[in-house]
Amino acid sequence: MIDDAIESLKNGEFILIYDFADREGETDFAIRSDAINHDSIRNMRNDAGGLICTSIHSKAAEIMGLPFASDVLRPTHLAEKDGDIPYDRANHSSFSLWVNHKDTFTGVTDIDRALTANKLAEHVKHAMNNDPLDFPAEFRTPGHMATLRANDKLLDVRRGQTELSITLAELGGINPCVTICEMLDDSTGRALKKEDAMKYADDNGLVFIGGDEIVKFWEDNKVY
Repeated sequence: MIDDAIESLKNGEFILIYDFADREGETDFAIRSDAINHDSIRNMRNDAGGLICTSIHSKAAEIMGLPFASDVLRPTHLAEKDGDIPYDRANHSSFSLWVNHKDTFTGVTDIDRALTANKLAEHVKHAMNNDPLDFPAEFRTPGHMATLRANDKLLDVRRGQTELSITLAELGGINPCVTICEMLDDSTGRALKKEDAMKYADDNGLVFIGGDEIVKFWEDNKVY
C-alpha cells in the first residue's frame, strides 16, 4: 500500500492517512500542495470538514522564516506548555504562522486558498534547492492557510500528520509541501471513525494508508 500511496501523491491525487489509534485517531486528506486547485479545497471542505493546513519540511520552514507558533507566543500566558497536548505530551504542536499569498483577496475562498497552497509549494521547492527567496515579499499574516512545520527528524521524534505526510513526500522524492485536512463526522461531532474513512476511500477510489505502515517503511528506508 505504501507504493500506491506514494504513486498517488506523485500523481497529484488525494490519499487518506490515518495516524494511530493511541494518538489522534484521525484520518486526513493529503495532497501535494503544488497540485492543489480550487476543486481540491472544495473537496476538503465538504468531504473532510476539518482544518485545511499545509505541512512544510523543517529545512524549508527554517529558510522561509516560519517559526513554531509556540515559540512566537513565549513567554506570554498563551504559550503552549510542556505536556499541554493530550494526544502528544512529549512534543509541542507543529503549527506555525497562518498566511495568505499577497495576490489573494480575502484569502478564504477556494481559489484564494488554492493559490496560497501553490505559492507555498513554490517557496518550499526554492528553499529545498537553497535558491534565493523573499517569503515576506509574497505572503502576509494573519491569513487563512495554517502552515505546519515538520520535526527536523520527522518520524524519529514526532509522529503527527505533519510528519507522516512530509515523510511520504520525502520517500517519493516529491516536493515536501503537502496540504492536509482532518475528516470529521457530522453525526457524532467527532473525528470520522477509521472504518468509515476506509469506506470513503474505497467508494471514491482513493488510497488509504495507516501511520504504522508509513513508520515501518520509514525505519527501513529513512532519508533526511
